[in-house]
Amino acid sequence: MYSSSHQRMLHTSSKSIITWLILITIVLYTLYSSNIILFNNDQQDCSISTANLNEAIQENLQVSSTYNNTSSKTIATDDESVEKKKSLVEKRPRPREDEDDEDEGEEKNKEEEENKSPVVVRLTPKQMSERQDTELKHVVFGIAGSSNLWHIRKEYIKIWWRPKKTRGVVWLDQKVRTQSNEGLPDIHISGDTSKFRYTNRQGQRSALRISRVVTETLKLGMKDVRWFVMGDDDTVFMVDNVVRILSKYDHRHFYYIGSSSESHVQNIHFSYAMAYGGGGFAISYPLAQELAKMQDRCIQRYPALYGSDDRIQACMAELGVPLTREPGFHQYDVYGDLLGLLGAHPVSPLVSLHHLDVVQPIFPRMTRVRALRHLMESVNQDSGSIMQQSICYDKHSFWSISVSWGYVVQILRGVLSPRELEMPSRTFLNWYRRADYTAYAFNTRPVAKHPCQKPFVYYMNNTHYDSTTKQVVGVYSRDKSKSPFCRWRMNSPEKITSVVVTKKPDPLRWKKSPRRDCCRLLSSRKSANTLYIWVGNCQEGEVTEL
Repeated sequence: MYSSSHQRMLHTSSKSIITWLILITIVLYTLYSSNIILFNNDQQDCSISTANLNEAIQENLQVSSTYNNTSSKTIATDDESVEKKKSLVEKRPRPREDEDDEDEGEEKNKEEEENKSPVVVRLTPKQMSERQDTELKHVVFGIAGSSNLWHIRKEYIKIWWRPKKTRGVVWLDQKVRTQSNEGLPDIHISGDTSKFRYTNRQGQRSALRISRVVTETLKLGMKDVRWFVMGDDDTVFMVDNVVRILSKYDHRHFYYIGSSSESHVQNIHFSYAMAYGGGGFAISYPLAQELAKMQDRCIQRYPALYGSDDRIQACMAELGVPLTREPGFHQYDVYGDLLGLLGAHPVSPLVSLHHLDVVQPIFPRMTRVRALRHLMESVNQDSGSIMQQSICYDKHSFWSISVSWGYVVQILRGVLSPRELEMPSRTFLNWYRRADYTAYAFNTRPVAKHPCQKPFVYYMNNTHYDSTTKQVVGVYSRDKSKSPFCRWRMNSPEKITSVVVTKKPDPLRWKKSPRRDCCRLLSSRKSANTLYIWVGNCQEGEVTEL
């Protein structure tokens, strides 16, 4: 028999075992329950995240499909729109768990169909501007004229004005006799300016009314206007090039576009920040509206100014709008022959010519008006390339050749670098009739005095479009003036009586970065007295060198 003490120890140990078993059972039950809860939560979260992901993919595909179907509109994709899409996805209601298999199958088929359409991400601004390119119908010309000279100056306007296509008016000081079907713009009489003070002793009061041409043209209330272009009655515009220049700028903003004078002294006396009115300048419609609000007050503050264009610039200074320079507007404050200037035109569209009564006719042995009409034959073929210079060399004869397309070809003995040939030769005098090379606002080179270095000049004789080769063919004939005697023992261009220049029209040339055209001599056995030249875009790696 066991003792009483032994019995008590067995009883105590049995109680401990039972207690431990109960504790272990409770712990196991607790752990088991926790695992079930965690497992269920994980399953629920995973199902939610997968559903949200599918919803996001589906929505993105729908958005990209909408973008593709709407090709006429470009919608920006930026961080802000992405955040908005994420928030929309998160706010979408969760899918019901009791959806049947048929609905899930339809969703999968829909997603597969949408996945076939490409996802297009357009890296553009938030929304591209819907403005269209500027056309001729968006430009209104305001022409300042004088009744005393109208019978002469109107002939210049007829050269470039396109009836029923160009828009604008002529502003005169008083009525003049007119004829029907002259092909001229409407004539209006300027408003009274007697209330404005004018104290400049060297100028004329007509500057006051001319300075208000843009404002008065604005008040006519023409529709669908983007730009006002002002010029004088002796200004000849290259209309297509006006449109090309203005198309570069947003007409909804303030723009004051033009160019300075060729005369350094004139620019010092007036302002380098001023667009000269004779060469023409352009003002955007919103800026013209602002100018009209304050111009009369502005004019009263500057009674001592000389002309109309410096009054315009003074008002622009008060509005805080600077001059945007375009070198194709030409004031031509010079005398003499424009051959040097037009034979080395800057790499920019020719927009205007001015002071045509002062300079010599641009083609010899023609009247001024006839010479300009003759130039328009080339302008009508390729207005964007008119007067554009190209330089090449005859490696066998050691000649330097400069082509001013549509106007003139010059051949010189010897080799002149492109750096020299692109400088205008001083065939003209400054505005004060002096042969002073420091009087110009650009680099020039002297006219060669040595008889062997004088250029042989070939003026454009005729030009036409060849539909077979799709090129413009221009024939340039040598000037009839006698060439001086030369003692150099080298081939003389004197034997060349004509130059034929071929070129493909390039209406998009000014939508690319500016670059001078290249030219190449073409070998031909047709005539020993004719030189054949091709002019066009430079090839990759092409350099103007001998």
